[in-house]
Amino acid sequence: MDDTSLRLALGEVARRIWRGRGALVHALAIAREAARRSLGTRPYDVQIAGAACLIDGCLAEMQTGEGKTLTAAVAATVVAMGGAPVHVVTVNDYLAQRDAEELTPLFEFLGLSVGSVVSGMDWSARSSAYGCNITYCTGKELVFDYLKDSVASGGDASGAHLAVRSVCGAPTAQRTLLRGMHFALVDEADSVFIDEARTPLILAEKAGPHDRPERFSEALSLARSMQDGFHFAMAPARRSVELSAAGRASLSEQVKHMAPSWGVRAEREHMVLQALRALHLFQRDHHYIVRDDKVQIVDEQTGRVLDGRNWEQGLHQLIESKEGCPFSEDTRTTARITYQRFFRKYLRLAGMTGTARDASAELWSVYGLQTVRIPTHRPVRRTTHASRCAATQSEKWAMVAKRTIDLVSSGRPVLIGTRSVAASENLSVILREHGIVHRVLNARQDSDEAELVRLAGQPGVVTIATNMAGRGTDIKPTEEVRAIGGLHVILTEFHESPRIDRQLFGRTARQGDPGSSEAMIALDDEIIRLHAGPSRVLLSACTWGPLTAWLITLVRWVSQHNAERHNRNLRRNASAHDDQLARSLGFSGRG
Repeated sequence: MDDTSLRLALGEVARRIWRGRGALVHALAIAREAARRSLGTRPYDVQIAGAACLIDGCLAEMQTGEGKTLTAAVAATVVAMGGAPVHVVTVNDYLAQRDAEELTPLFEFLGLSVGSVVSGMDWSARSSAYGCNITYCTGKELVFDYLKDSVASGGDASGAHLAVRSVCGAPTAQRTLLRGMHFALVDEADSVFIDEARTPLILAEKAGPHDRPERFSEALSLARSMQDGFHFAMAPARRSVELSAAGRASLSEQVKHMAPSWGVRAEREHMVLQALRALHLFQRDHHYIVRDDKVQIVDEQTGRVLDGRNWEQGLHQLIESKEGCPFSEDTRTTARITYQRFFRKYLRLAGMTGTARDASAELWSVYGLQTVRIPTHRPVRRTTHASRCAATQSEKWAMVAKRTIDLVSSGRPVLIGTRSVAASENLSVILREHGIVHRVLNARQDSDEAELVRLAGQPGVVTIATNMAGRGTDIKPTEEVRAIGGLHVILTEFHESPRIDRQLFGRTARQGDPGSSEAMIALDDEIIRLHAGPSRVLLSACTWGPLTAWLITLVRWVSQHNAERHNRNLRRNASAHDDQLARSLGFSGRG
């Protein structure tokens, strides 16, 4: 067929894909040929199998490096050619913009329009992007735009509702951004559906300056006067604080000569508890960074700054007071929703990830997504070395530095993963002291991310990165590097979910390339301190090599199992509260 005939054939057969398997097979074959002609890349059989799973409304588990970006593009192309608007959802702005740009030749070849929605875009640019056949966006941007539409239209109103209101002479609603929720294809689905679903997304509007900003510094002063273990008890794993009877009595005594608002018990205890959390449970360069005199939240799962996001109930302002930053304006909640309730609204939902097996049961029970494992295109050649454990942080970093020197001397590139901005910068100082030239990629230094990723596979290059170099990052080694063993990945701290660990290890040995990985941890790492329990004592007492390796595996399993159980309860409670809120307000009807 010539190009025009190919486009017409795909448009005709794509409208029948929901009626029979034959039409779907035919459509995928044409889409593969279109990708070959426009991109110069012919999708592998496993990528076509993954695309078929996505169109069927399943979750495709494809190993890291198997080309999920092109798989999603093939599925999105077939669905969009059938007439349905497609939202391709990913985990960060960088990937949304990159994927949309890289795949534009395929979509334009077939006469489809494509747009991307990233943070900071104005209303008209967003509206134009959502008006395209295929829209690439992040989960957060998509949900907040939905909430804005919900507020603008006076509730969960469809296009039909708005048309009826117009005919009946009701006041005209503001313009909306989205044009329906037809087909959502979620890349890195476990991150979006699981890791980011612990708290609801809240749309708030500015309510002007705070009426009494001095109360934040007063609350911090009261909190600093309290003694841990006597006035209050902390549960760092749950990031919660509870006042003791002595704490309540001391607080009641201290506020007697303060402003009248401190006389309200519920108000003063809430403010002081938030102040205690700000002082003891939220750490600079770990949970947030300070840039341009602003407190910016860092997403622990992705390592990226969450632009425009604030903690609620005074916590953000208390942290601003703690850091000496100007106060952000007071806010008022206008709408809220959880990821769980939002994504269940789509007519058809699909997803893909390289790490779904640990969460397959939750994905099925919450979203109705069946997990289908797709085989790899080539055998995986990754060598996984035994994990090593140091007693303290300083010993761990010394061990990492020595290992890096050994690898760089042989010409191999090294990617070192850290959990926080502070850890990445601390390791950077240590490597500089050892004379190791390196690059750092974290929430504070993210301007040249694409260039850092591109160079990370060059001979002898050392890259220190937070989780920003995790999901969706393709580090391509040179031929010289392949010949000497490929990229080596060092994990310096286990994450709360083993899926995130596997995402980092998945940066190497992709598509049949060689590569290796290992973990180097310390007994005083945060997850081990908070979640390991008695297994930590066993590991600290062990000195025999083979048994130590076995105990590290045990400690890792116990720590991550306990952390995941806590996070699963948070997601369940957030979803239940959201559903209960929707039912409770159901009697109010619509305006």
